[in-house]
Amino acid sequence: MKTKQLSERQLLGIAGLGWLFDAMDVGILSFIIAALHAEWGLSPTEMSWIGSVNSIGMAVGALVFGLLADRIGRKTVFIVTLVLFSVASGLSALTTTLAAFLVFRFLIGMGLGGELPVASTLVSETVAPEKRGKVVVLLESFWAFGWLLAALISYFVIPAYGWQLALILTAIPAFYAIYLRIKLPDSPQFVKATKEKKTSIADNVKSVWSKPYRQSTIMLWVLWFCVVFSYYGMFLWLPSVMVIKGFSLIKSFEYVLIMTLAQLPGYYTAAWFIERMGRKFVLVTYLLGTAASAYIFGNAESLWLLLTAGMLLSFFNLGAWGALYAYTPEQYPTSIRGTGAGMAASFGRIGGILGPLLVGYMSTQGTSLTITFSIFCAAILIGVISVVFLGKETKQKQLA
Repeated sequence: MKTKQLSERQLLGIAGLGWLFDAMDVGILSFIIAALHAEWGLSPTEMSWIGSVNSIGMAVGALVFGLLADRIGRKTVFIVTLVLFSVASGLSALTTTLAAFLVFRFLIGMGLGGELPVASTLVSETVAPEKRGKVVVLLESFWAFGWLLAALISYFVIPAYGWQLALILTAIPAFYAIYLRIKLPDSPQFVKATKEKKTSIADNVKSVWSKPYRQSTIMLWVLWFCVVFSYYGMFLWLPSVMVIKGFSLIKSFEYVLIMTLAQLPGYYTAAWFIERMGRKFVLVTYLLGTAASAYIFGNAESLWLLLTAGMLLSFFNLGAWGALYAYTPEQYPTSIRGTGAGMAASFGRIGGILGPLLVGYMSTQGTSLTITFSIFCAAILIGVISVVFLGKETKQKQLA
């Protein structure tokens, strides 16, 4: 029993470390967008394209590497995606034009998009059913630490030393995670499944949409789209929104850092509830909390209300993300789990493309933040409806 617990902790630490570095890069992007706006004189539309190109890369990466995860293994995809993300992140610090920066953001996005669903799939297949949901949510909690480090680097490094050094700092530690992952064994369920039968990529895609899994696939695609659309639309623009509200760039970094701290209790409470109340309960409750917080944030005028709504937004939204990553791999059997999770995440990333573009466009048109955040609120409610009516409870279900 002691060895098993140690193995779970090691798996969580190794997978979580890479997850943390991924989050550092995504988190720091929101601060860099605000810095590039000042340094390169970017328009709101150009700013929105930085976030959207990142999501285009994530959509491609989630699809391609999700398909490959069912063919060449979870561990191999883990390492390949992390190398791609690390190298591209470091090189992006050397760019002097928006076009070159966008190319590297696409490659970084590919690595990120491929890694995240595969990481949750590997953990899901390795951990015992009664702990699976909790451990995957705890894996997701490393995202908050990454965002926190990104906020700290942005607050202390960008104003004094520039955004280039900040990007280099987010790239260097990822190579340590590669060293750790070389020691990581592949999913025992995947190894067993490939010995029994190896299906083609085309067959796996067809299976995801076959009758036994069609309802789950529709539910996941709607849910992923709504969650990613609202998350990237709101969170990539948080520092810039604070500037629009009248705060200085440094002050906006400081306030977003405070909001980011609320992500941790969001994850930990979700991890506690998910094995007691179930996946659907956590998703519905935390998404409803996200919708309410988004509406209040969009309407807030005073500083204390902005901070409170921003903290609640972080708390509920990231708790919902933890549940989403726990819930997604549980919808499919081992032979198509990487494909199903990757396709759902890939479709969701289309929302990540549209969300930042919507904010940029509406900002250019002079649309109020109240209307913009109301749209994100409505999208989250659509995601809630899909879970309530199409979702199946998978708490402590033995994975096939």
